[in-house]
Amino acid sequence: MTDTANNNRSLKAFLIRTFADPVLLYTVLLIMSIMYHYRSSLALAYGILAYISGWVVFRIFDFAYKHHIIGFFACVIMYFGGAVSAFQCMEKGLENYPISWSLWFFTPQDSVRYNKWYTLAIFILFLFFMLSVVYYFTRVRYRIFMSFLIFIIPFTIYGKEYEKMPIGYIIALAVGYVLMMVTFRQLHGSEKEIFINKGEAWKSVAAFAVLFALFSTLFPKPVVYEDRTILESLINADKLTDQLNQMLDVFRDTSSGEQFRARQSNIAHYIVKAGEPMRLKTATFSTYDFQSDSWQSSDIDSYYRNFGENTFDIDFNGEVADAVFFAAGTDSDFARKYGLESWAGKTLTYPEKLKATVTARYGVVNGADTVPVPQGAAALTGTNFNGELVLSRAGTVFTTDKKYYIDDSFEFDYIPSGALTNDDNRALVQVLADVGDYSAMLDDAYDVLDDIWRPDEKTKHYRDVLDVNSAFYNDYTALLLDYGNDEQIYDLAQQLTAGCGTEFEKAKEIEWYFVTNGYTYDLDYQKAQGENVHDFLFDTKTGVCVEYATAMVMLARAAGIPARYCEGYLMQQEVAGEKDTYSVSANDGHAFPELYIKGYGWMTFEPTMSNLMNLQQKTEKKSSTTELLSKAGLVMLVIAAIALLLLVVMPFITHKLFILINRKRQPDKAVAAVMHRLCKLYGIPPTNTAGEAAEIIAKTSGADISAAKELFSRSAYGGLTLTEADRDKAMSDYINAYDALKESRRKKRKLKRSPQGGN
Repeated sequence: MTDTANNNRSLKAFLIRTFADPVLLYTVLLIMSIMYHYRSSLALAYGILAYISGWVVFRIFDFAYKHHIIGFFACVIMYFGGAVSAFQCMEKGLENYPISWSLWFFTPQDSVRYNKWYTLAIFILFLFFMLSVVYYFTRVRYRIFMSFLIFIIPFTIYGKEYEKMPIGYIIALAVGYVLMMVTFRQLHGSEKEIFINKGEAWKSVAAFAVLFALFSTLFPKPVVYEDRTILESLINADKLTDQLNQMLDVFRDTSSGEQFRARQSNIAHYIVKAGEPMRLKTATFSTYDFQSDSWQSSDIDSYYRNFGENTFDIDFNGEVADAVFFAAGTDSDFARKYGLESWAGKTLTYPEKLKATVTARYGVVNGADTVPVPQGAAALTGTNFNGELVLSRAGTVFTTDKKYYIDDSFEFDYIPSGALTNDDNRALVQVLADVGDYSAMLDDAYDVLDDIWRPDEKTKHYRDVLDVNSAFYNDYTALLLDYGNDEQIYDLAQQLTAGCGTEFEKAKEIEWYFVTNGYTYDLDYQKAQGENVHDFLFDTKTGVCVEYATAMVMLARAAGIPARYCEGYLMQQEVAGEKDTYSVSANDGHAFPELYIKGYGWMTFEPTMSNLMNLQQKTEKKSSTTELLSKAGLVMLVIAAIALLLLVVMPFITHKLFILINRKRQPDKAVAAVMHRLCKLYGIPPTNTAGEAAEIIAKTSGADISAAKELFSRSAYGGLTLTEADRDKAMSDYINAYDALKESRRKKRKLKRSPQGGN
């Protein structure tokens, strides 16, 4: 062999050994499992980057291990470069972003907007940390306890936000950890003692994998209903979460809806006693920024009234028609002016008012300021809260001192939805919607009731309803009809509402558009940079409740209906064993639109409804971890069975294929292939000559390949042209040597199993 050939082989062996390094592969898997938490769609990309970077870093570590002084400075330079890169990413991420990297890192990802630069900084920091500690505790100093602590780091990252790691990563990490233990375990009594043969170790790992697959597939698993309250109360991670979220409250005049893209916790934030599931409103936003794909609040959302007491009417949901017709019955001039004589004194037919009681539970301590308000709320009728409560222009209720506490409860009267499903009600509402100057009609109706001296409770109530609607309607039309002048949104809105006779019909057409036109609710979908409501409507058609709510708001505005974006909860999880009692957690976070229907007032709609029903069905059918492990075990069993089958039959298959292919080769190439094949079967290094190989084969199995050896030497070194008969002689030697090796191995196994062999 020439020096060049030896060098090429050495380089090839080096590359194979280092690129297939189990330590590197395991570290990459750790990094991928962590980065999946921060950006699942880029986990593979981060894995590739970690693999390439890790290979370079490990070569620096190898160099430092052999050259201590120079290697030390090389490592210092490397770590310095990594730190500088991470800090530059943090600074870049802070541009046009409201919070620092440290606050972003410690805050649950459900509560903050994705930041690619902050995520890249996380990747760089974890990359250098994982590469360093895994390399050290495997290659330099083996420590099983430290290896285990490293192994559980990804699990703690998921666990701190109550997120389940994908089952594939769990299995891969577990197998990788076992392989690390087997490959680098050091149990040497002395340098001459060997703990275990590596080949035997791999056989043991394979056997373990098959047994694990059988166990997880065939054995019944208990159904476990977890109660994490004691553990979570003990470590009180939620208190930290609440404090961090409280710090973020200062930025809650904006919302990008990122908190709705993942599920954070199923711990109850509120317990609600009500006769039906419903939406709860905590915040509203009026202005949408297409460029940043985010919502901002305005005075319409934040301006509030203080009643001086903690019980008050909430005059924002319906009853506009009742109030105007009441004014028409009170003042005939007003009725004649707006053509309302025939409807004077009429009222809509509403479902019976019901009670809903919202009680703050675990996870809200010292962190909440907004009281969830049931949809259709007519009044806050009672509370045990001792602080001050106020009512915003948008119908939200909040405290002025920014906090309330566990077991503080708030009782509401609310009108169930469905008032405009009644034909007579829709007709009465449309009478007012058809009035030419709707805003002036509201102002005049308010003046009629305001002029009444010493009004009764009914008159006061209707006056308050008109006060709210007349005072703010012009603001609604000035701000809440903005859809960015997007022509495609306008055209779609006109297309959807063409032929609709009322604003309510228009709203329902828009609401149902998302159900029947291929839109997909997907919590795992990650929006691309710059993607906004236009892309959702006309391109991706994939998102979560924030996209659906935003899209309906834009379409409603383009159709001439004032609309706003709302956030809160969609309560639907009943408490087991307690009738009409619902548990509301972060998992129930929800965004939805509210539209102002002329003649009625604000009404909530649900464009996400069919997708939420599908999601609920998926959630109900969602497999538990043990069920997933069982399925994964079945997959592992199939893979293991196929692998074992291949191990058994593959030598025979390759042997037959070699014979078939080699008989068709040119004689000189066929003879060379015979020698290479025999060396491979017998484990003879390529540095041996043909004669040495023949001696080893004869000593190992007794086979005689002298004919093949002689033909190879004549062809390779003597330049002799071989014939087909020569090829047949070499093939005969190959078959005899193959059969002899099989027989030799069979005899050795038999000898091992015999009592004499065992001794």
